[in-house]
Amino acid sequence: MDLGLKSKTAVVTGASIGIGRAIAKGLAAEGVRVVGVARRTDLLVELAQDIGGGLITPFAQDVMAKDAAERIAAFALGELGHVDILINNAGGSRPLPVDAPDSQWEDAIALNFTSYRRIAHALLPQMIARKWGRIVNITGKSEPEGLNAAFAAKAAVHAWAKGLSREIGEHGITVNCIPPGRIMSEQIRRNYPPDYRERFAEEEIPVGYWGEPEDLAALAVFLASPVARYITGTVIPVDGGLRRYQF
Repeated sequence: MDLGLKSKTAVVTGASIGIGRAIAKGLAAEGVRVVGVARRTDLLVELAQDIGGGLITPFAQDVMAKDAAERIAAFALGELGHVDILINNAGGSRPLPVDAPDSQWEDAIALNFTSYRRIAHALLPQMIARKWGRIVNITGKSEPEGLNAAFAAKAAVHAWAKGLSREIGEHGITVNCIPPGRIMSEQIRRNYPPDYRERFAEEEIPVGYWGEPEDLAALAVFLASPVARYITGTVIPVDGGLRRYQF
């Protein structure tokens, strides 16, 4: 299926590993020119070399740094001329005790919500001017086992994205969210031993196995395409059926 992505341009945050890397590769495979943003320069350079063809340009930037959104937008527009697609992916889990200080909550909200909003709003004016754009946010589940600042931040992303989708739909711009289920990553391999993963998959994941970053990237690339023009304001989990709620 031709997704109509050839010659499009994109910014992917958290592009050095895992889900972000898989999405960047998936977009590049469709002919999209990508600015990959992350903190680890060596991994970004390796990604660009793996893909080849000048389709991926590395940009080392911490999304929580001061003026990060403006820096990312300026660099991407300088490299690409315009940005059609934004994949907000940089983030991290933040389990917190009940007595956690405000600073820990503020850091988690800044990483998992505020950075998404700022980067999107920095790129929106030129999307609106060109009457086309795609914003895809990689978020998180809505079934917290305990207190986790990332869950609260990702819920904020869902609410912000829904509201934004209603404001900018008339400009040909869609905004969608993808909450990952149990997707294999460095963190997963570090924190969950193979026997636990196997048992969890058998008991909790209907398809019977943990997902790979490419499983989620497939949906992200589709949502970023012109073919997905009538899908906006949605939250679409990629979790092998893990979630138990019906909508």
